[in-house]
Amino acid sequence: MKLEKGQTAPHFTLHDTEKNKVSLADHQGKNVLLLFFPMAFTGVCTKELCSIRDNIALYNNANAQVLGISVDSPFTLAKFKQEQNLNFPLLSDFNKEASEAYGAVYEDFIGWMKGVSKRSAFVIDSKGVVQYAEVLESAGDLPNFEAINATLAQLS
Repeated sequence: MKLEKGQTAPHFTLHDTEKNKVSLADHQGKNVLLLFFPMAFTGVCTKELCSIRDNIALYNNANAQVLGISVDSPFTLAKFKQEQNLNFPLLSDFNKEASEAYGAVYEDFIGWMKGVSKRSAFVIDSKGVVQYAEVLESAGDLPNFEAINATLAQLS
């Protein structure tokens, strides 16, 4: 399923790095930037998430909660978050339910891995409506953060 602007964002409940349940509904009333990423500890994922870390004030000022999501286990994500000093939640979609609901999953990744999250970005407004959707086919590409930031600026 391809998710597009104007659609209601699919609900999810995932576990964070402390094994707490986190739902999209927990952030109702705030904008949410969902960033699906293929795998912790890889070069492009580290670059992307560290860039968000370094610019977190931009997202805080836009009343936006950033949530990073991958199919890595909560334990792997906890180590990654700690090592990179990430200042926003990372959520484990180990069962691939959110990735599939958002149309952000590789059937085949690097030839032999199956069911890895596609690098994707979704801006969801305070009412739960998708205002920006970008699903990348190449894991080496980064989302268009200029467009993401412009969307968040319009919402705040």
